[in-house]
Amino acid sequence: MYLGRRALGLSFCLLCLIPLASAREWIAVGTDFPGIFQMTPAGEPRGLGVDVLREVARELGDQVRFELYPWARAQKRVEDGLADVLIGPYRTAARERRFLFSEPGFYRDRIVFYARAGTTNAWDGSLGSVRGQRIAIIHGWVYGEHFEAMRGGLDLQMAASVENALKILMAERADLVASNERDTRPRITALGLDREVIRLEPAIDTQIGYFALPRDSGHSALREAIGGVLRKMREDGRLATMAEPYAIPLP
Repeated sequence: MYLGRRALGLSFCLLCLIPLASAREWIAVGTDFPGIFQMTPAGEPRGLGVDVLREVARELGDQVRFELYPWARAQKRVEDGLADVLIGPYRTAARERRFLFSEPGFYRDRIVFYARAGTTNAWDGSLGSVRGQRIAIIHGWVYGEHFEAMRGGLDLQMAASVENALKILMAERADLVASNERDTRPRITALGLDREVIRLEPAIDTQIGYFALPRDSGHSALREAIGGVLRKMREDGRLATMAEPYAIPLP
């Protein structure tokens, strides 16, 4: 009887440990993307990407830890398999060779030009309308096929960040800044430039933001699992509900 109870107790303990053994903690990395992934002054992650990944992890019985890095370093950590998820990259052929992208995307950005208020800019969507103007772009960013098609005819000034690009613009070392609205609006306000900088229309392009994973067989199943939960979240309205407080457009 004693041995039976001992064996029963051992079996119960092993059963209790099974969920813990099957659960895992992902490491999700990214850079400071307003509305998508940021750290509060207290060091708490927030943003649509954070909320979505937490919901996905909850449904899969996993947990997720968030780490903030400069954009190039965040990409490298995922590419090297030192992190599991990259938050928010746009999808390109070059990046497809480096990462697995989880379908579907979870947000949409408008890529636009910004100019100093009071200047004459005749941007009409064509290369000819911006030829000869100095355009500040952010290092490591993707601007879409339309911009890439024009790139060879543009006078590009590389900036380290959106803030840096805006400062270059205001110092008259650039005539335009190419950026996305979501990233740029809050930074214009933070720099006190709401009356000094204007957005030009039409948009250069639109881009969809995704979650990307290391390009190895070990992450293929996680890519599919994240995509499956994301599709359910789109269908049942959870994604739209999460995006609303951040005013983030969906794909």
